[in-house]
Amino acid sequence: MCKGLRIVTIDGPSGGGKSTVSRALAARLHFTYLDTGAMYRAVAYQCREKGVELANSEQLAALLQTIQIELLPPAAGEDDVRVLIDGKEVGALLRTQEMGLLASQVSALPLVRKTLTRLQQKIGESGRIVAEGRDTGTVVFPQAAWKFFLDASPEIRAHRRAEQLRGKGEEVDEQQLLAQIVKRDKDDRERTIAPLKAAPDALTIDSTGLPVEEVVRLMHEKILASF
Repeated sequence: MCKGLRIVTIDGPSGGGKSTVSRALAARLHFTYLDTGAMYRAVAYQCREKGVELANSEQLAALLQTIQIELLPPAAGEDDVRVLIDGKEVGALLRTQEMGLLASQVSALPLVRKTLTRLQQKIGESGRIVAEGRDTGTVVFPQAAWKFFLDASPEIRAHRRAEQLRGKGEEVDEQQLLAQIVKRDKDDRERTIAPLKAAPDALTIDSTGLPVEEVVRLMHEKILASF
């Protein structure tokens, strides 16, 4: 029997396959997919575009009061959710490693986390969502019925990301990508507010040697057992 909100949380480090797994699981459950990481990237992008200094709380507060973030399903043939900021589609611009590192800095700011956590909780009020991120099971939806922590070795995560970028026609330095992933892991795990970690009641899955379909199957079976 399901106990808690009918929400699935999937947390884990960058490049662990959370997005692909979350989308597939949401489709299988007929739930809505919530990419919380895209929301932090959107704030990071807008800070850069508007010249907002992260240390300037007044500038940051003003931006957070006015920014409009909209998440839409992926376009045909694409994997990532479409992201609109103030009505302008910027999704592709958010998926760079540079923006990922900036998003990690932005996500450590209490004002940003408070604002986006509140928005994410509002989206999840009715349940039936698969929420993906770094703290969805520990902070955003601590009462979620099903929690997972998806991990993989840094080397595998760097290789997967490199293959994804190459598939889009981009040139990739895989060693540089690995260094960036290791740095982001460190930043996310060591930040004071909502650090990256598995919730005490989360099932940890190491996807290093598992195909996406097997990860989704394991999660789906776990959920159905208590649905």
